[in-house]
Amino acid sequence: MVRGGKSESYLERSGTGVCFQGTLDIETLGGAGFASQRTVGDDLHWNLSAFGGLELSVDWSQSDDKVYTLILKDVLLPRNHIDGREQTTVSWEYNFSKSKCRPGSDDGSSTAASMFIPWDHFEPTYRGKPSNDSRSLDLSDIKRFSIMTRSFFGAQQGKFHLHILSITASSSPELPQPSPTVASHQSEPGGVSTNATPSGDERREGDPSGLTSIPGGGSGGKL
Repeated sequence: MVRGGKSESYLERSGTGVCFQGTLDIETLGGAGFASQRTVGDDLHWNLSAFGGLELSVDWSQSDDKVYTLILKDVLLPRNHIDGREQTTVSWEYNFSKSKCRPGSDDGSSTAASMFIPWDHFEPTYRGKPSNDSRSLDLSDIKRFSIMTRSFFGAQQGKFHLHILSITASSSPELPQPSPTVASHQSEPGGVSTNATPSGDERREGDPSGLTSIPGGGSGGKL
């Protein structure tokens, strides 16, 4: 919880995957709210340059149909030496929901559903707003992954629940490719906060810090 916000999020192991769940509050700060979890550590590194994108697999029977955001970062700066807060850098985001995933079986015998997200579907943002950064995402040096849900200015709120089976770097998009975005984030702030909703200060100053770890790091494959 950050600066008066009441949104909460948790990332817990569940069966063969992890469950991203919590409550998205929009009342406290007048319609804006987000909650997220991320990898932590300054020494994490993924070289995904040999792959064409990410394959996301979820358990549709244990997931709601809210819009979620997958976030990548290739640049992390040292914390501010005055207040210790993390300095903001460009994030690369893709919005999705389980309805965009293809079921693992036509007869309903499998509850797994997957989608392939090409790298060029990730859009650069800065402090939650579209960025004019002309450079490309450095796929040889991915430093952080985050999963987030946000209110889209009141479009969604309340309890959320997403059961993630895997996030895998893939070269062969056998799955249908989704459209570049499934919801516009407009100018609503977002970030890499744990149990957080942004206040006005956070919208100006950048991303609050996150706490919960998703272990990883390496040359590619399953994350």
